[in-house]
Amino acid sequence: MRFGSWVFPISQNSKNDGNVIDDTLTEIEKWESLGFEAIWLSEHHFDGATAYADPVVFAAAIAQRTRKVTIGFAVVEMALHHPVRLAAQVSLLDHLSKGRMMLGTGKGSAFNEYEYIGFGVPMSEAADSISESEDIILKAWTGKPVAHKGKYWNVAFPELRPLPFQKPHPPLLRACISRESTIEMGSKGRPVLIAAQENNSIKDRLEVFTNALESAGIPEKERAVILDQVWVNKNIVVAESAYEAEQIAFEGYEREQTFFKAARDKYNPGNGSKELSKPREISKDDFDNTFIVGTPADVIEQISELDKIGVKNLMMKINTGEMDQKVVFQTMNLLAEHVKPLFPTG
Repeated sequence: MRFGSWVFPISQNSKNDGNVIDDTLTEIEKWESLGFEAIWLSEHHFDGATAYADPVVFAAAIAQRTRKVTIGFAVVEMALHHPVRLAAQVSLLDHLSKGRMMLGTGKGSAFNEYEYIGFGVPMSEAADSISESEDIILKAWTGKPVAHKGKYWNVAFPELRPLPFQKPHPPLLRACISRESTIEMGSKGRPVLIAAQENNSIKDRLEVFTNALESAGIPEKERAVILDQVWVNKNIVVAESAYEAEQIAFEGYEREQTFFKAARDKYNPGNGSKELSKPREISKDDFDNTFIVGTPADVIEQISELDKIGVKNLMMKINTGEMDQKVVFQTMNLLAEHVKPLFPTG
């Protein structure tokens, strides 16, 4: 099993954004130094939900500060990006990192309408345009001339330069919120990102994805490669005592969810879409379903359950709700010393 850090640092005060960004870079460098495999970046704007806001620019800094970890987007808010520019940016990042990039795409926020308003993009189009944007990116990465005329984009250019360092191109993954979208990606042979949820639901997603790959007639060896690129998300806190870990984790969870809700209440327009997805309510059930919490022994048991249901790559949010960096480092150190050795990547 590979371990990735989902770097999602909230900044509750705009005056502290720079400090949070600096701390986040320090945490990423430490993550690599401890021998972990991946870093995953998110994207949110205007509210401090992701302090660095722009994962593409931030990835360039990470590419120059690290040497081994793969760097992924989970996810870029596709509706806010021109697909040709994004294809060129990721190609350049792939060269700067010497082939360590992964592009995870998705709608992004399902309920922060103010993010779309800020970029002049109708929220209603955000999900619909993803597939077309991905098609353009894949065409651009072939190195051949591109002429595309679709519903959202009308572009033509002789060739993209530079082409990606990786051949044929960096992994292109889709974040799938629904069971149906997971099946759709499986039928296309595309690896997926699975959000934090109850373990039985994760098991079901992996099963329907695998079945969709088989139904699409994808050869067994190719299926194995695709399945090996699927990442599953969970939040995590590890401490010397279960009580300490649970207290730290739940306080961070409450702080983060309260912060998210306050931003939506403050910035979403009163006359906005009535079809916005309802954000999570603060609840013990939601906490239990999305967190791995406890002593190293507890965490080994919980990750073993994920291993048994077929999780090959675990994307962990280690800093939930702007935690003290000492707490973040404690989780990292305990994971590296006691947990990771029991889950080899080979």
